[in-house]
Amino acid sequence: MPVKQQVGIVISNKMQKTIVVKIENRYSHPIYSKTLVKTKKYLAHDELETCNIGDQVLLQECRPLSKKKRWKLVEIISKSSLIT
Repeated sequence: MPVKQQVGIVISNKMQKTIVVKIENRYSHPIYSKTLVKTKKYLAHDELETCNIGDQVLLQECRPLSKKKRWKLVEIISKSSLIT
């Protein structure tokens, strides 16, 4: 069974060992052909607390770690240029 992976941007790292990641899904409207963007937020496990706001990260689906956490951080694709 293939493991689900998603690429997103970190929008919050205020919690201990947890990050909030925004994932955008772009699709074309079936009738009007306009490109629409759906955004979804996921809570992900960051064991080493290495992520900062604005980082582009790769997430992987895993077993439930808490009530809302079902994703874990695999790698940081690119660091943010924002100074925090």
